[in-house]
Amino acid sequence: MQSDPREYTLEFLLDFDGRVHWLESGHCLKFKIRRVDYSAHRPHGLRYSFTLHDPKGRRLIGFDNAHHPSQRRGMAIAKHTAMDHWHRTRSEAGRPYAFKDAETLLADFFREVRRVLAEAGVSDDVVKVEER
Repeated sequence: MQSDPREYTLEFLLDFDGRVHWLESGHCLKFKIRRVDYSAHRPHGLRYSFTLHDPKGRRLIGFDNAHHPSQRRGMAIAKHTAMDHWHRTRSEAGRPYAFKDAETLLADFFREVRRVLAEAGVSDDVVKVEER
């Protein structure tokens, strides 16, 4: 019997819980993820927060489902929808994120990390990994 590759990717993702990846510049990536009961708000059964912080600890971007994304310019967000969203900038309240699977979530997060760091002229090389 062959195992489902999505389950392997999910387990890989869950292993990120509590990790902090430090960059030479002092920026860091923080990962929080755990299984929760399946619900309309978290249909994938995960609660997560992936964030990039500057050297002073201020969040620059983030992907999470801790709360509903904010309503903007007449955009109604039903309270029964999934809470997955992402913050493209430090000041943005959040925009809906279409969670597909664990692999895509990681790829999307790291793509945005590379974008922000490249715009700041900062290397994305990880120099230290903390397990918490």
